[in-house]
Amino acid sequence: MTQTMLSADQVKPGAQAVLSRADFDHLITVLQAEGYDVIGPTVDNGAVVYQEIDNAGALPEGVASRQAAGRYRLEKRADNALFGYIAGAQSWRPYLFQPSRTVWRAEKSGDELSFTEPEEPAPKMAFLGMRACELAAIELQDRVFMNGDAPDPDYAARRSGALFIAVNCGEAGETCFCVSMDTGPKVTRGHDLVLTELIAPDAHDFLVEIETEAGAEIARKLPLRAAEPQEVGRADAILAETAQSMGRALDTNGLKEILQDNQDAPQWGDVAERCLSCANCTLVCPTCFCNTTEDVTALDGESAERRQRWASCFNLDFSYLHGGPVRPSVEARYRQWMTHKLAHWIDQFGDSGCVGCGRCISWCPASIDITEEAAALRRHAEEADNGEN
Repeated sequence: MTQTMLSADQVKPGAQAVLSRADFDHLITVLQAEGYDVIGPTVDNGAVVYQEIDNAGALPEGVASRQAAGRYRLEKRADNALFGYIAGAQSWRPYLFQPSRTVWRAEKSGDELSFTEPEEPAPKMAFLGMRACELAAIELQDRVFMNGDAPDPDYAARRSGALFIAVNCGEAGETCFCVSMDTGPKVTRGHDLVLTELIAPDAHDFLVEIETEAGAEIARKLPLRAAEPQEVGRADAILAETAQSMGRALDTNGLKEILQDNQDAPQWGDVAERCLSCANCTLVCPTCFCNTTEDVTALDGESAERRQRWASCFNLDFSYLHGGPVRPSVEARYRQWMTHKLAHWIDQFGDSGCVGCGRCISWCPASIDITEEAAALRRHAEEADNGEN
C-alpha cells in the first residue's frame, strides 16, 4: 500500500486519515504536550474503568468484556485491539459532574460571617475512547447542566475545556441496545476526533476522522497518512456488522404512552419483589443527574460548608417532603426511575433519558433487565386493550 503522508494543510475538519498502532503512543504524547490530562480506559480490579493514563501501554490491549444481566467478566481477545471491550464499568460522568464537591464555605470571625466559593480551576481533560452512546449521554447532561435557566458553573467549566476523542464500536455487547435508541454504534456527533480500529493479519491501524478544528490541531501533530478507500470501506463494514449484532433491543414505539398509562400494572409489583433499591443502576447510568445538597458545620461552630453530591431516586429520602417520602415503596421508586428515563424525560427534554449502553442491566445485582421490563409492560397493555375489545 502506498504510504502518502498528509501535510498540515490537508489535516482539517472533514478529513480522513490513518494512524498506525506503532504511532498511537504519539497521540497521548501530543495531548499531554498540549496541557491535557488524558483520561482513558484501563483495567483496574477486574473491570475496564476510565482513569488518567500516561501512555498507550495503560490501555486494555487484547481485553474483551462479556456482560449479561448481573454479570461482568473480562476475557482475553484473540487479537491486540486497544478498544475491543464493550462499555466500561463507569461512564465519563464523574469527570464532568463530580460525585461530590464543595459549593461554598462560611467562616465566622467574631460577629462577622463570610462566604466564599472554592476557586479551583477546571482541569483540561482529553477523553480518549468515548463511544457513541456515551457522547449522546453527555449531550443529554449538557441540557440539564449547561443549557437550562440555571447552568451548573462547575460542570460548564469542565465541559468547555474537554476534548473528546471517540472510538467507533467494533462489536456489540450482550447488554447493548444503542441501535434501538438511535445513539450508536457509529459516532455521529459531539466529538472532536473519532477513531475506528482496523486490525488485519499484517496491519493494525486506526482510521481517524476529524470533526472539529480543536481535533484538527491535535491531528496536525501526528504522523498521519491518507486513508485508502478500502480502509474507509472496512470501517463502514465493521459498523454495519456491529449494528446487526446488538445483544438487546428495546421497542420504543408507543413506549412513552404505555409507561404513563399503566402506572398500576402488576409488573411494577413483580419487579419490586426483585429490586434491592441499591441505586446501582443510577450510579452507573451516564445520563442520571439527580443530586442533593447538604450542610456540614464544624464541631467548634466557627465554619461550615455546603456540599453538592450525587443522589438517587432509589434512595428513600430522595422524595422526602414534610411528613415523609412521596415514594415510600420500592415499587414506587422503580416506577419513577423507569418512567422518568423512558417517558417523562421525553416530556421534559424532547428525548429519552436512556442511550442503550446496557450498564444498568450488567451492574444490577438482581439481574433486572430494563428491556425485559419494558416488554412485559407492553404485553400487559396489549392484553388490556384486547380485553376491552
